[in-house]
Amino acid sequence: MSSIERRNLSFQAFDEVLADIDRIQVAGYTQAGKWNLSQICSHLNDWMTFPLDGFPKQILPIRVMLFLMKITIGKSQFRTILRRSQMKSGMPTMPETVHPPSGDDATAIEKFRQTVVRMRDYRGEVHPSPLFGTMDLDSAKRLQLIHCAHHLSFLVPQSEP
Repeated sequence: MSSIERRNLSFQAFDEVLADIDRIQVAGYTQAGKWNLSQICSHLNDWMTFPLDGFPKQILPIRVMLFLMKITIGKSQFRTILRRSQMKSGMPTMPETVHPPSGDDATAIEKFRQTVVRMRDYRGEVHPSPLFGTMDLDSAKRLQLIHCAHHLSFLVPQSEP
């Protein structure tokens, strides 16, 4: 882990997420964590599509573990994340949502931008989370904003506007 201090971020709207990414892209950034901008955008893009399109089916042992977590601590953990408006660092994630480093920030940003707009404008039902269970659309959107703030906080712009 880098000695660079993370930013303290909180997003209230998806347009704020896009503005932050634009600022990072223009100013350049220093990583306070392990992932670069394209990795973060790709990871966030994956997770933002899941409530809209459905979560990937996991292998049986993982499905069992997620089910047990959902019926024991999932809802409580979800309420805590929403109440605190933050996620803990170092939590495991699905390996398929961890992308290799890429120097192609523009492609990852554009794909993520399209997904952010889709999520922002979405009005349908959301797919239940394998860990948190069913949730309403507003809660799903709030969770996505918190997730974005969590990961983007590890990218520190090199110059302030």
